[in-house]
Amino acid sequence: MTASRLFSPRWLALGGAGVLAAVLGVALVLQNSGSACAAPPSTSAAKGKATYFFMEGTLGNCSFPSVPADDLYVALGQKNQYSNGAACGTYIDVTGPKGKVRVKVIDSCPECPVGHLDLSLTAFKKIGKQSDGIIPITYKAAPGAAVPGPISVRVKEGSSQYWLSVLIDNHSNRLASVKIAGKGGSFKSATREDFNYWTIPSGVGNGPFKVRITDVYGNSVTAGNIKLAVGKTQKTTVRLAGSIKAQPEKAKATKKAVSKKATPKPTATKASPKPKASSSSAAAPLLESTVEAAPPAVTQPADLDANLAANTPRCS
Repeated sequence: MTASRLFSPRWLALGGAGVLAAVLGVALVLQNSGSACAAPPSTSAAKGKATYFFMEGTLGNCSFPSVPADDLYVALGQKNQYSNGAACGTYIDVTGPKGKVRVKVIDSCPECPVGHLDLSLTAFKKIGKQSDGIIPITYKAAPGAAVPGPISVRVKEGSSQYWLSVLIDNHSNRLASVKIAGKGGSFKSATREDFNYWTIPSGVGNGPFKVRITDVYGNSVTAGNIKLAVGKTQKTTVRLAGSIKAQPEKAKATKKAVSKKATPKPTATKASPKPKASSSSAAAPLLESTVEAAPPAVTQPADLDANLAANTPRCS
C-alpha cells in the first residue's frame, strides 16, 4: 500500500473519503479474522463496491516484486479481508456492470471496509466505466485459479544463516504453513508476516534449503535446493495451484427395502345372530402390521471445501 492511494482518482471522483464512506454503507459479513492460521475463504458471491488505484512503480503490502503481467490485481481492506497477509497471492472473481474479471491480491487498502475492492485501473475498465469512479460489484474467491508458473521463492534482504525470511508466490490458494529445513536439518515452522514474508528468527543455516508449503486445503509440496540468495526470486519446478480437495461425502444411509404385505380385504356381511360361546370358536384374524419404506437419505455432493463459516483451517 502506498500513500499515493489516498489521492487516486477514486477519491477525486467522489470528493473525498467522507463521501465515499457514505456511499459504501454496505453491511457484509466479515470473511476473515486475520488469524495466523488462515481458513479457506468463502466461495459464495458477496455484494460490494469497486474503485481503482495506481501502484506507480511501488510495491504493495504483499511485497511481490512486480505486479502481475496482465496488470489485473486488487487491494483488500487492511483491517478485514486482507487478513494480515493471508489473502496475498490468492485470486478473486469480480463482476461489474460491464462483465467479469479475475484479479490477484497484491496489496491492502487501509481505508476500505469489507466489500470495498480497490482494483487496478486495467481490471476496473474491464467491468465498468473509468469515469464512474466507483461501481457496484459482486465478488467471490477463486480457489485453484490458474497461475503463470511453478512456485517461486524469494529470500528477503537481510537474511543470513541466523535469520531467514522468504516470500512464496504462484501458490493460488491461501497458505496454511511454510516450513524450512537447512542442509541435513529438520524442518522448522516459519511465521507469516503482515507483509507476506515467512520468517524463522533463528535462521536455518547457510543453505541450500528445502521449503515445504501447505495450503488451507491440505495440499503440500516441497521445493528443494533454495539458496541463500538474498533479494533474488528463485523459480522451482513444483506446483501447488489448482489442487482443491473435495469435502468427503456424508455417509450414505442404507436403504432398507421393506415390502408391504397385502392385507385381507374385509367383506360386507349381513348381520347374523350372536353365536353361542364355544371353546372351539376361532379368534378373528389380526391385520398384519405394515412398515413404510424409509425415505432415501439425501447425499451431500462433494463440494469444494471452501466455506469459511463451515470449515476449520487445516494448519501444519
